[in-house]
Amino acid sequence: MSFKLITIYVMSLFYILAGIKHFTHPAWYMKIMPPYLSLHKELVYVSGAFEIILGILLLFDKTRFIAGWGLILLLIAVFPANIYLAQTNGEALNTSSAIAWGRLPFQVIFILIAYWHTKV
Repeated sequence: MSFKLITIYVMSLFYILAGIKHFTHPAWYMKIMPPYLSLHKELVYVSGAFEIILGILLLFDKTRFIAGWGLILLLIAVFPANIYLAQTNGEALNTSSAIAWGRLPFQVIFILIAYWHTKV
């Protein structure tokens, strides 16, 4: 099994589990929703549904390209929540400012991995 295939399985599981958590623990995600957005709970559910769907699509060769680009768009769409967490210096989730600010570069890493997964 190639390293790339291992990362596909790991990322797929990551997105599916994170997506499920949007439905089982929506309040956690709602804490980092920027105040300028409305319909917080609905947005949490929509982003969770996309994480589950795209995580599943990532597993299949025929849908991996779409899944990768969908994940890139999703990661860009949810980036304001990560920025808001950083702006609160972690207070939104009762965490440290180092963790809050440290999460931001991981979005770029996840976007690059999703892009890598679009390549055959």
